[in-house]
Amino acid sequence: MADKAQPTPLMPHATATWLVDHTGLSFEQIAQFCGLHILEVQAMADDLAGSKYTGRDPVHAGELTLEEIEKGQADPEYKLKMHKAPVEVTRTKGPRYTPVSKRQDKPDGIAWILRNHPEVSDAQISKLIGTTRNTIGAIRERSHWNIQNIQPKDPVTLGLCSQRELDAVVAKAAKRAGTDEEAVVADAGDGRSDKDRLIEELRAEREANVKAAAEAAQEAEAEAWLAAKRAAEEAGDDGAVNPHEDTEPPAFAPSQPSEEEALTAPLEDAASEKAAPAEAEEEKPEAE
Repeated sequence: MADKAQPTPLMPHATATWLVDHTGLSFEQIAQFCGLHILEVQAMADDLAGSKYTGRDPVHAGELTLEEIEKGQADPEYKLKMHKAPVEVTRTKGPRYTPVSKRQDKPDGIAWILRNHPEVSDAQISKLIGTTRNTIGAIRERSHWNIQNIQPKDPVTLGLCSQRELDAVVAKAAKRAGTDEEAVVADAGDGRSDKDRLIEELRAEREANVKAAAEAAQEAEAEAWLAAKRAAEEAGDDGAVNPHEDTEPPAFAPSQPSEEEALTAPLEDAASEKAAPAEAEEEKPEAE
């Protein structure tokens, strides 16, 4: 097996194929240099490998020298040393890479961001989704060639970006726009889907309707009780018997004295207090 401290060639299988065909190195030496298993190298030599590789010359690529190959051929125990390690391929700055299978979903994700987060700039959308500003402008102005078939969809659900990346972009755009950052972050940090939010809104609306209906029923019952009481008072003045006279008021509507009773009650109490001493004096002679 290959030494972990030594880098492997840029194209290990193609390099191993070339070394098998053009040198007398052992399978173990080739496997150690290319970072492959010895059985893989043997399968290439026996033409039993599942994939066919075109040989790549490591000498021409500068990864190995002829002197190093000669040392290896002379000594089967010798371990080949990399002459010049391949330069690591780094991706240059540009739009985000999106798999081919998901590129057709980009317009839907862009439309969703434009509708739900208009504060996000075109540069942020381009970096998040991996598209161009011309495409974003065409979707915003509804001049895109496929605008009739574009349906706004959450880019996280489509797999175009992660929820964390979307939250960071929205929070940054909200802060730049001068809106309430805490409210935006709290809303963006909610992991619930649009379906869950809609269900919760419908449930809250239904509970509010039930509560309003209960309050309306209580008010109607209270009004009916007050109307019956007024009718009983009017009927009492005429000497008529009211069927609702002995009816108790509802539990939520406490019984209160009428205005006439509130005015006459203090006078009746004062008269009873004055009459009490006179009755006591009349009872004394009778006792004697």
